[in-house]
This record gives sequence, structure tokens and C-alpha cells, in this order.
Amino acid sequence: MTDLDFRCTGARPEPYGASPTLLFGLRIEERDHQPVHAVALRCQIRIEPARRTYDPDETGPLGDLFGEPSRWSNTLKPLQFAHASITVPAFTGTTHVDLPVPCTYDTEVASASYFRALARGGIPLVMLFSGTVFTGRNGFRAEPIPWHKEASCLMPVEVWRDLIEAYFPNTGWLRLRGDCLESLRRYRSARALASWEQVVEELLATARADGSAGAKEAE
Repeated sequence: MTDLDFRCTGARPEPYGASPTLLFGLRIEERDHQPVHAVALRCQIRIEPARRTYDPDETGPLGDLFGEPSRWSNTLKPLQFAHASITVPAFTGTTHVDLPVPCTYDTEVASASYFRALARGGIPLVMLFSGTVFTGRNGFRAEPIPWHKEASCLMPVEVWRDLIEAYFPNTGWLRLRGDCLESLRRYRSARALASWEQVVEELLATARADGSAGAKEAE
């Protein structure tokens, strides 16, 4: 059976993608130096949060994922990040390819919430490979990639931040129920507000004013 070895050589933002995409560099080696005609490669990427430490300013934002820090010995479980696939061209010995991985900034998704909470350091990832390798020196045969094939990667937090800033500069996303969004739309329309930022800012200003008035009455 063809013996493929996978290593991650780094990650960087895709500067010209239609949506936020990371490019993970892969070094693939066929250890027996059999000719490889092509590889239909699939990759599952998981976050391994227990493989790093966390500073005090990171523990609070991670509470919605893992609970109180006193429970983290039991709650720091792997998180699903992404699935990706690529067709690797023919090679003999060793080749290098980029694996494109779509990303999201939706804070309802656990991986994006985790990335956003980190202030510095690296993001511990494990890449689990599967798929089919097409090989053969005197013919052509298809072989499965064994499920135990994997590679570790420590992606700098700055890589993800640079990616999101490039596609969504100085912005964030919130998911709302349909009825709540419709109420906000009517509020915006009735006051002829030019943007959703103005809607939120006006509501927050009203809430602060009501809070100040209530405090004065209590005095």
C-alpha cells in the first residue's frame, strides 16, 4: 500500500477569495517513492483547545464555550473547525500544495467564537486526512488513505485576525430571530435611520438615558 506522510507547513489568508479562506500549506511525501498519479484528498480540521494555556483576559470570553475555568479540565473538548478537499496532481517523492479552507465570522459558530476570544499565541489544530490515492508503477490502481493519517498545526491567532480584517474590516455579525429583525426594521424605517449602526446606537443611547433617569429617581 502507498505510504503517504502529511505535514502542515503553515497557514496564511487567501487574499483574493470570494469569501474568507485560509490556505494551509501541506507537504506530502510518498515514503516508498512510488509514482502518485493523483490524490483525491479530504481533510477534517479540529481545534484541540486543551493543548494550550489561556491568559486571564481570554478566560472570560471563552465562558460560553467551556464554562467556568474550574471546570475546564473536563470541558476543554475538541471543536470542529472545517472540512476541506483538494485534488493533488501527480508527483513522485514529495510535493507541496495549498489546501483552501473556508472560514466564517459568525459568532454563533463555536470555532469562530473560540478564535475571536483568543488574544495572542497559537491555535492548536489537528488535520485528519482521508480520501483516495491513485498510484502504480506498472499500471493504475486506487487505494484508500488510512484513517490514522493526520498532522498537527499551531496556527498563529494573528493569521485568523488578519483574514477576517481583510474581508470584514472593523465589523462583526449578529444572528437575530426573524421577528426581532422585523421589529428593528420597522424601528429603522419609522425614524429614517441610514444604517443598522444608527439603530443600535440610538437604542443604546435611549437605554442609557432611561437608566440614568431611574437612578436619579431612586436617589
